[in-house]
Order: sequence, then structure tokens, then C-alpha cells
Amino acid sequence: MFSPSKKLDHLQTSVFTDLSLRKKEKKLAGASLIDLSIGSPDLPPPPFLKEELMKAVANDFDYGYAITSEITFREAVCHFYQKRYEVTIEEGDVLQLMGSQDGLAHLALSYLDEGDIMLVPNPGYPIYAASAELAGATLHPYPLNEENNYQFDFSSLSSEIVKKAKIVILSYPSNPTAATATKAYLEEVIAFATKHQILVVHDFAYSELLYDDLQPISILSIEGAKEVAIEFNSMSKSFNFAGARIGYGIGRTELLKPLAVVKSHIDYGVFKPIQRAATIALQNPGTFLEDQRSVYKKRRDTLVHSLHDIGWDVPSPKGGMFLWAKVPSHFDSMSFTLAALNHGVIVTPGMAFGSEGEGFVRIALVQDEPNLIEAAKRLKPLFTS
Repeated sequence: MFSPSKKLDHLQTSVFTDLSLRKKEKKLAGASLIDLSIGSPDLPPPPFLKEELMKAVANDFDYGYAITSEITFREAVCHFYQKRYEVTIEEGDVLQLMGSQDGLAHLALSYLDEGDIMLVPNPGYPIYAASAELAGATLHPYPLNEENNYQFDFSSLSSEIVKKAKIVILSYPSNPTAATATKAYLEEVIAFATKHQILVVHDFAYSELLYDDLQPISILSIEGAKEVAIEFNSMSKSFNFAGARIGYGIGRTELLKPLAVVKSHIDYGVFKPIQRAATIALQNPGTFLEDQRSVYKKRRDTLVHSLHDIGWDVPSPKGGMFLWAKVPSHFDSMSFTLAALNHGVIVTPGMAFGSEGEGFVRIALVQDEPNLIEAAKRLKPLFTS
């Protein structure tokens, strides 16, 4: 009998596997389902990106190994960060990735040894915890909840935890909670990390999905952050280029180098036509980002209003592409998810993102407004006595 690595013992996918199997059963039975569970954009990339991609794939010389990223791509990231977030970086401070998850998944391997601690948000995107487990490091989830306004006080950690901590992961706008952070809070985190020499890793994948005149804050715009922080971003959510798998990490070259070394032993780089299309998008997005933000805002407003109409008091998020909704008291997150599935609506149970997610579900804004209204109508029986 061949045994898998013990590192897999904690990588349970039972919640997602169980939900996937139940979805398949419903579909095979002919059920009409509105899937609001996966954070995958349903909208297409901008036309100019698709046009560049089609042109690039016709180049016979672009089918070899990419090995490293094109300098034009790295320069485009620098241009985008200066224009959008007022952050000045050099092209050497950009590490191209196969999506931001690529970087998040492999970062722990490049920095952590047995006994080292990674501080991860609870609830948080599952790859954060998984990366620590795969590296054989110790995981220390820190709670994010309504009581602390989804902004944890790191000074409350014990000295023993702080001494062994090497990485702390942040994500604003957050997946799954859609929470946003203030500049003052990010300044506190950078001050804490600087004092204790802990690497700050900011997952900024939802940077272009902010509403109500809220402006995105890159962690590298905070004074002192470039000494202790790196940031991951992606083309997936901002430009609806999720399947193409292209993203990047930014930060001081010395901080990115360990990850670059690991990556050099894993893959041969992003397909060049994808790099060229991404470069065009970053250089001149036109009004695409603003237009898309407007679409998501309308979806948010429509779904929140529709859920309020059925008696579900769901808060309106300031960012991201999700609603983080507290389920009625007679449900837990999984039982509500299964009840919603029985009524033709698929959501994700909050407990899949950590213990602090119990009692919540994540609802993705990945359907058009008529479908979101219909989803709320289907859920109404769960809120009638």
C-alpha cells in the first residue's frame, strides 16, 4: 500500500468535495441551479485584451518556453502601480506568476522551515493555510470577525508566537468576508512587522473592486512597507482573465528572490501571448476598470436589496465580489448551504474558510442582476416561519 505524504493529513477538501458532488447530483436530476459559490468572473475580458491575444497566438515564434517574464510586462506592472496606486517600483521588483495563487501557494516553501510560524487570517482563502501545511511549517490562524471589524490587533499575540512568526498574510478587500482595511490599520501592521522582522504578504487580488468612492490601498504605499512587505496581484478578477493564469508579486528584489528560486524549479513561465495580452491591458485599460466596477456595484446593490426584501439583513460590502452573510440562528453554515441548494441556489459555507466562518455563507456576485433577483426569491422559503 502506497501512503501519501503526512503533509496531506490536514489538507481536507471534504466540504468542497461534498458540495461539488451534491451539485452534480442536482444537475443530473435536472434541477435549475443558480451558482453563486465560485469566485470566478462570469464577464469577458476587455475586447482590446482579446484582440491582442488573438494576434499574439498567430506568432510562430512565441510557442517556446517563456522561462522568464517579458520586460515589457514587468514595465507595464510598474506603470499600472504608479498610475493606480501611486506606488513607484522598478521592473526588477516584479515577479511574474501563474496567477496570484501560484505565489501564495509557493511562498511558504521559499521562506518557512519546521517550527516557523505563518500567521493567516481566519476566515481566509484556503491556500494560505494549505501553503504552510505543505511547507511543514506551523499555522497560527488569527481571528477576523465583526467584533474586531475584521482588523486583528497583532500586538495581542503572545511573545512566543511573535518570536517564531516569519510571515503574516493579509487580504483586503478580503476573500471571503469582503472586508476592507483603513490606511491607519495597515500602518499599524507594518509597524508591528518592522519591529519583529516578520514578512508581510498582502493578497491584493480584488484591488479593482471597491465601491462607494473607496480607493484601493496597496500595502507598498505605506511608509516603511517596502522593507518588510510584498504584494500579490492578478489579472484574474481585474480583467476577467482568470483562466489564463497570470499574476505577479511585487516588492524588493531581495524579498522576492527566494520565491523566484522555488519557481525556477517548478515551471517554465507564462505562455508569451498571454503575457503580451496582459501587458496591453495594464498599459492602457481605458475605462474598462471603472465600467466593470459599476457592473459589480449594481449587482451588489441588487442582491442586497433583494435579500433584504425576503427578510435577510445582509450588509452591503465596500469591496470584493462577495457578500458575507450571517445565516439564520437555526442553521449552521453547512445546513444553510444544503437548504439553499435544495432551493436551486449554490453558496459556499463559511466554515470552509476557517472556524470564524461558521454561521456565515459566502455569496459570489457572478451572475447578472435578473439571476440575482431570482436567487433571492428562491431563498425566501428559508426566511419564512
